[in-house]
Amino acid sequence: MVKTIAVLVRDRPGEALRMALGLTLVDDIIDVYMLNGKSAGTEQDQLNLELMEEMEMNIYSNHKGNKGMRYLSTEQIAHKLLAYDHVLPY
Repeated sequence: MVKTIAVLVRDRPGEALRMALGLTLVDDIIDVYMLNGKSAGTEQDQLNLELMEEMEMNIYSNHKGNKGMRYLSTEQIAHKLLAYDHVLPY
């Protein structure tokens, strides 16, 4: 049975993005939420985000300035999180 998993990216974006990519190995549906700020600026983080886009993962942010991410308000994100089987804050 396929599970739905939300990864909340907050304090350590590099590790959270890497973890989200690793979770794709279990064939579950993984969505990523970049919260409260601009996306990670390191080269590795950008490569991880590009790979997520290629894998057609959903990437959301509550910051309008994040390129390549669908904007959702904090309230919209909170509502969407109720539908997941697992929510992993990182």
